[in-house]
Amino acid sequence: MNEPLLNETHYNEHGAEITGLRIFRWDELDTTRWDADQVEAQIVTGEHMHLIRAVYEPGATYEMHSHPHEQFSLLLSGHMLLTVGEETAEIGPGDGWYAPGGVPHGGEVLGDEPAVFIDVYSPATTWILDVFAAGRRISPKDC
Repeated sequence: MNEPLLNETHYNEHGAEITGLRIFRWDELDTTRWDADQVEAQIVTGEHMHLIRAVYEPGATYEMHSHPHEQFSLLLSGHMLLTVGEETAEIGPGDGWYAPGGVPHGGEVLGDEPAVFIDVYSPATTWILDVFAAGRRISPKDC
């Protein structure tokens, strides 16, 4: 695939828009909030994967769910009681998880600090973009 120019819109084979950014800062990207769930997230989409930064407030629940695509995640800060398939563990900064497609996963935020984690989903498809479309989009200038 030819490298897209910054002002051009390109889509991958699954219909997801590919970012034109090569270097980005989370504080310069739009944020999506789901107020009822005490969650906010940001997303960057490449040709084959999504990169998401999620923030779950203290006491929030990372609802048990599954999806057809695989996911790797890395907890940057906070603590969680996490379940992936039949395995459950308390995790902290630097710990991660792998959820193959179709495997239920979720948990709860422990303690009094937000849980911040990075997700990588593959392939990059429109299903995750539909999840983001259901939230409230906030521009960095509105924060």
